[in-house]
Amino acid sequence: MTGDQPGAPPTRRGPIGALLHRFGHLIHELSKFATVGGFAFLVDFALFNYLASGRGMPPLAAKTISTVIAATVAFVGNRFWTWRHRQRSHPAREYALFFFFNAVGLGIAVACLAISHYGLGALWPEVFQTPLADNFASFIVGTGLGTLFRFWSYRRFVFVEAGTPPVPAPSHDRESGA
Repeated sequence: MTGDQPGAPPTRRGPIGALLHRFGHLIHELSKFATVGGFAFLVDFALFNYLASGRGMPPLAAKTISTVIAATVAFVGNRFWTWRHRQRSHPAREYALFFFFNAVGLGIAVACLAISHYGLGALWPEVFQTPLADNFASFIVGTGLGTLFRFWSYRRFVFVEAGTPPVPAPSHDRESGA
């Protein structure tokens, strides 16, 4: 015995560990995005139900207003928390792109609501023209599909990674022998 303590055996990474190591940054971003989105969802949900049920506003108008306000909350959260480590471009550009992609996401949610409330509701109004059906179509189906689109588009176009410097064009000097 030399008194030396054996070191901890090297840990073996399993398939889950390898995935976490490889996609950890993406999981981290996605969890922050989900947190911001969850808060914005609560704003959207509460405001939609207040306007549609409490104030008697038509469902599509209520959804449009609630989504615009929730999108503003989401922009602030995503810009200053989720993707704060990313390169910043002009704030007006980010805001405009963010709301453009949110408009597409709103279109997805409103289309799901319209298909349910007016399309399927024409066939079975006692089921599809109810507050429960409106909430399901708008918040479960519409927001789910819209969220997938938003995460991809914000990450790809709005809050972009710092680019790599451009590679200089090769010179074709006759003097260099090239």
